[in-house]
Amino acid sequence: MARSDLSSFASTLLLFLHLLTVAEAEMVKSDKFPIVVSTWPFLEAVRAAWRAVDNGSSAVEAVVEGCSACEELRCDGTVGPGGSPNENGETMIDALVMDGVTMEVGAVAAMRYVKDGIRAARMVMKYSQHTLLAGEGASAFAISMGLPGPTNLSSPESVKKWSDWKENRCQPNFRKNVVPANDCGPYKPEDGAMDVSCEMGKIEYRPPLVGPHNHDTISMAVIDKMGHIAVGTSTNGATFKIPGRVGDGPIVGSSAYADDEVGGCGATGDGDIMMRFLPCYQVVESMRQGMKTEEAAKDAISRIARKFPDFVGAVVAVDKNGSHAGACYGWTFQYSVQDPDMDDVQVFTVLP
Repeated sequence: MARSDLSSFASTLLLFLHLLTVAEAEMVKSDKFPIVVSTWPFLEAVRAAWRAVDNGSSAVEAVVEGCSACEELRCDGTVGPGGSPNENGETMIDALVMDGVTMEVGAVAAMRYVKDGIRAARMVMKYSQHTLLAGEGASAFAISMGLPGPTNLSSPESVKKWSDWKENRCQPNFRKNVVPANDCGPYKPEDGAMDVSCEMGKIEYRPPLVGPHNHDTISMAVIDKMGHIAVGTSTNGATFKIPGRVGDGPIVGSSAYADDEVGGCGATGDGDIMMRFLPCYQVVESMRQGMKTEEAAKDAISRIARKFPDFVGAVVAVDKNGSHAGACYGWTFQYSVQDPDMDDVQVFTVLP
């Protein structure tokens, strides 16, 4: 056989072996994926995401479908319209979606008059070069891109909750160092209020106003059949928050984060505290450095607990191979999973 023929044969053989390796890798992927992981036992949301991704949708589109289902169902009253009134009795929406392949993010914060938070976030990603839109600007953008609105996001339940709170002299609330201390506003600064952090070198602790039934953010991660990952969140925020407050829901790296090379993370809990630590970014970077999912999740939570021992929160981590684990502090946490080995969604319980 001539040297040129041998060279051609060798090249063909190498190409065949490469294609075979790629095919085998894709077969391994198809056995493990897709997978859907979500905070809390939001079963219908996970099923909606699973139906989408199992039928061939991308991870991003499956996340949108899953979180949208939770918004429509008003999961625990803390996702979508009709829940978590602020001090003025109004419900507002925070949401985020992130593509772990391109690292693109779309988010909306303190959005009024539009009920479809996750779809609005997707539109920010798809139809703008921005990452985050807020307030009435976010609402106007979402409506201009075709989402229904303006819509009253309150419900009879949220109005009654707010009315009862007003009758209880607006207690509890998120104010501090103001007068009146134990009544409704208008508020003004308390004369002579001590800045504890400056004067004593300590962080001021406060009783947590966030619990499992007044701030259950849905934070979802999906790995599609191609092995690509996306994450998304949706929430109507903390109940009786100060108008204008933005929690961790639309903050990339805090409520959720994804990187195709590593994995993803979702978080839930006291967003005002958690967003100071970017726990999901920490989880993903810890996994990048070699930590397993459980170790990375526990490490991120412990960093917060060391500084704020009264906080409540949780994270759930999933690596690029589909391994998952959660960690929590201050409450018992549950997260939901569906993958090819499961007939239906399974709920995992994590103890503090």
